[in-house]
Amino acid sequence: MSQKTDVLVIGGGAIGLSVAYYLTKSGRGVTVIDSQAIAAGSSSGNAGHIVPSHIVPLAAPGIIGTALGWLLDPQHSPFGLRLSLDPAYLSWLFGFAAACSESNVNGAIPALKALGLYSAESFSRLIADEGFDCAYRETGLLFLYKTEAALAGGRHEAELLHQHGLPAEVLDQAAVHAREPAARPDVIGGVHFTGDASLDPARFLRLLADFVSARGAVLREHTPVIGFDLAGGRIARVLTATDEIEPQQVVLATGAWSPQVARGLGLRLPVQPARGYSLTALAPSVMPRQALLLGERRVAVTPMGERLRFTGRLELSALDTTPSPKHIAGIERAVREYIALEEPLSVQETWAGLRPTTPDGVPIIGISPRHANLIVATGHAMLGLSLGPGTGRVVADLVNGRKPALNLSRMSVDWSARR
Repeated sequence: MSQKTDVLVIGGGAIGLSVAYYLTKSGRGVTVIDSQAIAAGSSSGNAGHIVPSHIVPLAAPGIIGTALGWLLDPQHSPFGLRLSLDPAYLSWLFGFAAACSESNVNGAIPALKALGLYSAESFSRLIADEGFDCAYRETGLLFLYKTEAALAGGRHEAELLHQHGLPAEVLDQAAVHAREPAARPDVIGGVHFTGDASLDPARFLRLLADFVSARGAVLREHTPVIGFDLAGGRIARVLTATDEIEPQQVVLATGAWSPQVARGLGLRLPVQPARGYSLTALAPSVMPRQALLLGERRVAVTPMGERLRFTGRLELSALDTTPSPKHIAGIERAVREYIALEEPLSVQETWAGLRPTTPDGVPIIGISPRHANLIVATGHAMLGLSLGPGTGRVVADLVNGRKPALNLSRMSVDWSARR
């Protein structure tokens, strides 16, 4: 049986639901399908940080040496790397190594800055307009450091942000403890990225799903795509496990699973899954005042109302979302090095999710070069939630035939055209 729809969004996570929000607001009919549960994917258990300060791509000079050093310290490493001879994986690794250059950073920063600021502004407006109660706080992101070398790196990052017109405040030991009393005495300084924000991502995504559903969007969970029928350079039908859908427009927003879905379209998307972990507990007696990032350990700490979440680690991995008790325990140990958590935690949830990571560290957003009615929105790595509303707005503009507010050339689906 075939069903017709105006716009079919494949993927019900942060990107797909943000696209659905702006499309329904513009009056378009929307169907969202996901192979798993909607609003419960790889953004739901993440740190909940909204970070326009994150303008440097993962592929940058020095990161390969740093990563190799981390691999030699497995007990504390925030990084993991699987061994595989899969050609797509090896191609991605070579592409990543080639992108670890100043030219890549210089080209990526304007694109990431523009999308990050656009998305942060969109978050603030969306939450205010719809009255979403999702522990949203515009209190910034505070980096904590315990060594002079790491603090020097934080000062350098603050200087870089200042060069690009973004706010960052370097704090000495006294100032950082005044800003965050929960920090342990041996935290020697910090950098406060005051333009950042945080929220409870699972709550936000659930509210977003409920909103678009109330506005007429059809949400179909556990509906995997198994193929496509193409005709005249367009997607004529999307085949699911239970039926066929005939869309006017298609948006592919399936995160780390995007290469597998796009394979049925003959479209190559160089995206690899990077697994991360989180632990969520009831609020301890000493609660941090704001979202934190523990500099040397690369672990995020996020207050979420009556809960506290710790998030960390980046593993280039397979499509596996099984939480690792060993790594989750390591994340908690790291937090206790920086934050005064004297009592045992009342753990409510442990989680693992996959970040869709491109070789150059820049998302893929744009019209398919091979399909006139397909728009791709994937490859946001650790920033899928943070860049969700901004991505949703530009994709809605593309669907509606409007020129987006941002220049998307650096995010092109056609890899040879990224500039």
